[in-house]
Amino acid sequence: MTTSRETRDYQAADAAHHIHAFVDQKALNDEGPRVMVRGDRLHLWDNDGRRYLDGMSGLWCTNLGYGRKDLNAAASRQLEQLPYYNMFFHTTHPQVIELSELLFSLLPGHYSHAIYTNSGSEANEVLIRTVRRYWQVLGKPEKKIMIGRWNGYHGSTLAATALGGMKFMHEMGGMIPDIAHIDEPYFFAHEGNLTPAEFGLRAAQQLESKILELGADKVAGFIAEPFQGAGGMIFPPESYWPEIQRICRKYDVLLCADEVIGGFGRTGEWFAHEYFGFEPDTLSIAKGLTSGYIPMGGLILSKNMADVLVEQGGVFAHGLTYSGHPVAAAVAIANLKALRDEGVVTRVKDDIGPYLQQCLREVFGNHPLVGDIQGTGMVAALQLAEDKATRKRFANENDIAWRCRTIGFEEGVIIRSTLGRMIMAPALIASREEIDELVGKTLKALDRTAQEYGRL
Repeated sequence: MTTSRETRDYQAADAAHHIHAFVDQKALNDEGPRVMVRGDRLHLWDNDGRRYLDGMSGLWCTNLGYGRKDLNAAASRQLEQLPYYNMFFHTTHPQVIELSELLFSLLPGHYSHAIYTNSGSEANEVLIRTVRRYWQVLGKPEKKIMIGRWNGYHGSTLAATALGGMKFMHEMGGMIPDIAHIDEPYFFAHEGNLTPAEFGLRAAQQLESKILELGADKVAGFIAEPFQGAGGMIFPPESYWPEIQRICRKYDVLLCADEVIGGFGRTGEWFAHEYFGFEPDTLSIAKGLTSGYIPMGGLILSKNMADVLVEQGGVFAHGLTYSGHPVAAAVAIANLKALRDEGVVTRVKDDIGPYLQQCLREVFGNHPLVGDIQGTGMVAALQLAEDKATRKRFANENDIAWRCRTIGFEEGVIIRSTLGRMIMAPALIASREEIDELVGKTLKALDRTAQEYGRL
């Protein structure tokens, strides 16, 4: 498929006006970005007619794939009826009310209120102020410090960057006061001689040490992704989350789960914290809320937190122009109904998710570049390693992973490289044939990479 403009014309105009995310812009301008023009289910086409299997659901968001007519129709109907109104001036509208009724019917029963945003980054910005306000109302204004994890990711705005543990983002002016970090639960990289269970406990107990170091009377909350997304699809050992929850409850620290990537069926449960078996006080959501068709996010609060803020908090000094946008809410309703009524989440748990995980382990279990395979449902990571038995990582693992990702595009598959790990998160609606294509093309990319680096 082509459009009326040549690709090089698009690329020149793009270079003239855009600074892209997480790239060397000068180098990208020299290379020229791919110009994507069409999507259907799991496939994308660029302006030159090349076809790609999208193994990343865009940015972990197109849970229902591309080309959903029901989501498009929901947006169109709402644009005709009420294209915009806000939640200021003592007003509301039916779409945001109906969205919340639907959303809370899918969430565990101890959650009750939502503060809608436009993205996951905004949800985590709002999180900081909301958590601090909660403690102010309870007469503990000194509880301000938020603890995150190194290599965690919570967005690209200033406060969200600070919550995250990407040091190269901090170096670009991305830190604020009263933020601290502990290590990530990355067993393959940091296990030493411990078993997974022992390592999980040790990693979690860093939180207790940090709380005691800072003073429990000063720590407001701990935020983490149930599994790390942008940090490499890192899954913690089973012992990790129960111990984190125990520590948070012991020291009266709010437990805040970033469900921006893990939410809405990715693990085979509606929310990733349910898969890992813990009970957060807050959930940050976005991405899969609308399957990426239109921007929307939110902060979900427990009944306990909401009761404090509503009954005792007075004026809540926060608001966004587009919070609860009626078109976004309409698309979210259509998306959540499709995930529920079409049995998508159940199928991820019982059918297509296990199939993906089985295929990855059968195909890559003995690959010369792969040292470990992690994942569940429709999310997975291939850990590159020089020596699987000793868990020795390549000194140049980032270069190898980036080369594999680049070859993947040449083979017609979009996967992502992060810190020596090849990661994938295909749309939840994938067929077995589409999974076979994803795995087969990924194998070609890994084999070509192994050949280039003398490993095959």
